[in-house]
Amino acid sequence: MSCVEPIRKLKDLRKVESILSKNPRDLLFFTIGTNCGLRISDILALNVEDVKGKNYIQIIEKKTGKFKKFPINAKLKPMLENFTKNKPLDDPLFMTKFKNRLGRVTAYYTIKDACNQAKLEDKFGTHNEKNFRVSSL
Repeated sequence: MSCVEPIRKLKDLRKVESILSKNPRDLLFFTIGTNCGLRISDILALNVEDVKGKNYIQIIEKKTGKFKKFPINAKLKPMLENFTKNKPLDDPLFMTKFKNRLGRVTAYYTIKDACNQAKLEDKFGTHNEKNFRVSSL
């Protein structure tokens, strides 16, 4: 397994967000990752009912089996409200254009491509607690 680094500079984070803003789905899963520190497997396992009309997200982490509950912050709240507006509660939160649950590989390449477009040379992951501190500035 290769080592990944968080995006350390706010301007770099904003560049990636700007690139991902072309697709609300991609921007949302990136923002959840940077604001909540969840692993991509936990983000992609979310259903609409897990976030729609809620003030917090609660999950059982796939890797550790631990219960995790955390508030939906002011940055995520309007994004989640807009994204889930007309979606059935039992749908996966992140779906492909073919109506399948978005997979880890697709999510990884989406983030990798955005980082490449932003001219970020390091290997970046989709989850790291340090990202939370950077993105909340």
